[in-house]
Amino acid sequence: MRNGDDLEGFDGEASSASMISAASSPYQPTTEPVSQRRGLGGLRCDLDYLRGTLGRLKLLEVLLALTAFICIETIMECSPCEGLYFFEFVSCSALVVTGALLLLFSLSLHTRIPQINWNLTDLVNTGLSTFFFFIASVVLAALNHKTGAEIAAVVFGFLAMAVYAVNTFLAVKKWRLSSRQQSSRQSSDYIRARTESREVVHRPEIQRLDA
Repeated sequence: MRNGDDLEGFDGEASSASMISAASSPYQPTTEPVSQRRGLGGLRCDLDYLRGTLGRLKLLEVLLALTAFICIETIMECSPCEGLYFFEFVSCSALVVTGALLLLFSLSLHTRIPQINWNLTDLVNTGLSTFFFFIASVVLAALNHKTGAEIAAVVFGFLAMAVYAVNTFLAVKKWRLSSRQQSSRQSSDYIRARTESREVVHRPEIQRLDA
């Protein structure tokens, strides 16, 4: 029969063994913050982006494209209808693509897909939207029947074109800045790698250890 000292020693050994097994167990409790985990549970609205110039332009683009699309959808008769159909396609496409980009940027979802150059993506979207809104508005202005809905669609089409043009200018500046930063980062990494390789060559003891 064990006495008190033996039981205390046994308990100490058991607790030590449990601590060692817990430390060596591969199933450790995660200390990763909840906000940094992947998934949709940690979504947070980026108010700084929405309050900034690019965020406000995106919101205005979505509203103008939506208004232009609603105006063109209220037209019940047309002849010819090619200009109306083209304007409808342009406004709907701009609304969908710009709305998706606004959602990605405002919720910081684009940071989870770093493989895509989002600055270039935004630049391409704004540039194409500017061009196509200009063409669609000119064609609709030339082929319309002077109805209120057609005139309103043309007006909002040109307004959307102007806002997209401003966004394109800012997107070009942002894309150039990010390209310069990336190239400078790559050059600094290359210089650092060359410096480290030269240090290894000039230290024969490291070569012997590597061999």
